[in-house]
Amino acid sequence: MTAAMTDRPYDLVLFGATGFTGGLTAEYLARRAEPGVRWALAGRDTARLEDVRDRLAAIDPTLAVLPLLRADTADEASIERVAGSTRVVISTVGPYVRLGEPLVAACARLGTDYVDLTGEPTFVDRMYVKYHEQAVRSGARLVHACGFDSIPSDLGAYFTVQRLPEDAPLRVEAFLRVNARFSGGTLHSSVGIFADVPGMIRAERDRRRAEPAPMSGRKVGLARGPVPHARAGWTLPLPVIDSQIVARSATALDRYGPDFTFGHFLAVKRLPSAVGLALGSACVIAAAQLPPTRALLLKLGTPGEGPSAEQRAGHWFSLTFVGEGGGRRVVTEVSGGDPGYGETSKMLAESALCLAMDDLPDTAGQVTTAQAMGDALIDRLVKAGLSFRVLETS
Repeated sequence: MTAAMTDRPYDLVLFGATGFTGGLTAEYLARRAEPGVRWALAGRDTARLEDVRDRLAAIDPTLAVLPLLRADTADEASIERVAGSTRVVISTVGPYVRLGEPLVAACARLGTDYVDLTGEPTFVDRMYVKYHEQAVRSGARLVHACGFDSIPSDLGAYFTVQRLPEDAPLRVEAFLRVNARFSGGTLHSSVGIFADVPGMIRAERDRRRAEPAPMSGRKVGLARGPVPHARAGWTLPLPVIDSQIVARSATALDRYGPDFTFGHFLAVKRLPSAVGLALGSACVIAAAQLPPTRALLLKLGTPGEGPSAEQRAGHWFSLTFVGEGGGRRVVTEVSGGDPGYGETSKMLAESALCLAMDDLPDTAGQVTTAQAMGDALIDRLVKAGLSFRVLETS
């Protein structure tokens, strides 16, 4: 750590603390941040930040004087001040493709570590093309998708691979079972992704042109079609960012072997449910293409709103991994409670604390959670209540 970084007044700043997930992340930090961690809240509405701070003071009275920083994505100078005041920034301000770039740019320029919870592939690819090299030069670690997108998939695949032979072709398939409902902010981000498929394709193409080929001729592939799963019955491919994140970890880390294939699927017990989900998803994607129907979709939820504490208490997820290679087979599982909010705020906060406090591999630029934090973050998440376990080996 450079002297300039240790001289900064904060170890981490939470930007977007007045939003739904931002507020939950602030509450998690209030309960679980290590003693001595210097942190602050940032956002554009000071009065609302004060309301969040009052909630935190009810958890820990010493937080009644927690610093508040006014910052707005439309005010470059305010974003620069936030990024320059801390070693790590947590961003919960989305949709990221519309609001996220100024903070990424400032962190890449100033050498500030950055985490967010985006699941927007277009945003991640654009940020790589524009800021990866600058972050490598400044030493900043830009770590996207540090929530339910995509930590269970990324660290679960990493956990599974470590239990398979080295230097052998490996195949890992992940099967998700989930019971949850999601917030207005998640709805708006998802509709934004579906509405700009051509932009997503262009961003992916631009990234492929800018990104170096895997070292040593390593092959990394993604499974496309549905596959059988004895525990679930029926599976559907999940068109989310997780597979891309896992593939980037596999490209960066030798432990994934010379040839690695990953598949990510939703596991459904009944065929009618699988068919209904597939048709419903197709209808949502089609509706997102036209302004009138897209506007109707967006009215189904408002950013800043989300499920109640009682509803979240009944939510859960489990992600089962089947890994094969080198004559061995292993089945592992990552599981937890409310995926979209309770566990996402936990994963996001622990990612930031891990970057700020732990002894980690020497990385810089746009990196994944497995690449930047790996075992250290798994240890943190297990201590925080998530489950990483081996179910079968053969």
